[in-house]
Amino acid sequence: MNGPRVVSYGAGKNSTALLLGLAERGTPPDAILFADTGSEFPETYEHLETMSKWAQRALGVPITRVHRGYVRHATLEAECHNLRTLPSKAFGFAGCSVKWKRQPMDRWLRAWPKAQEAWERGELVQRLIGIHAGERHRGRIPDDKRFTYRFPLIDWEWNEAACVEAIRRQGMEPPRKSACFFCPASTKREVVRLSRERPELFARAVAMEDQAQGLGSVRGLGRRFSWRELAEA
Repeated sequence: MNGPRVVSYGAGKNSTALLLGLAERGTPPDAILFADTGSEFPETYEHLETMSKWAQRALGVPITRVHRGYVRHATLEAECHNLRTLPSKAFGFAGCSVKWKRQPMDRWLRAWPKAQEAWERGELVQRLIGIHAGERHRGRIPDDKRFTYRFPLIDWEWNEAACVEAIRRQGMEPPRKSACFFCPASTKREVVRLSRERPELFARAVAMEDQAQGLGSVRGLGRRFSWRELAEA
């Protein structure tokens, strides 16, 4: 049996379109969670504020920010500086997403009364994830003892273009891609653009890169290349 529905909101195009689609269908979720690394682009936080007001008005559900909650490492950026390392993606792992995104949401859900009541009834909490129809291969997360995973955009046959259209139907502009400004998954083109258009953020990223120790074969934030060397070249 399926219990309450919870949206994992990333503040990017896909998850924004997911919220808009739920509103269009008159099927609001029971909760909306945004896991805050403290290191997103400023535009993402501005969009989050806009969507928080919209969600309360259109869905009757606030967007709840969850955080890892470590006092020593207030943000993912601070953690990397304090430990003199880089985000785990620079080493080919997904630890930063697990620690700063998945685990804070899991912790909030375990304490959520609606989830506890659902589990007592033998129901699974439904986690709604914004993967669009053009990325079907990503929408294959098996159920576990507490959660079942749903991909409404795939069910609606909404690809990336349909997501953008849904956002513009509401008189909004599609938000930028949601990611930390120093994300190792950034393309070389994105890194160069950041160095030119957002030099203050780029400087913080290369400062992290410069102080990192014990990198082994990893060249820098780009794993096989250094962001500083790329921009200088």
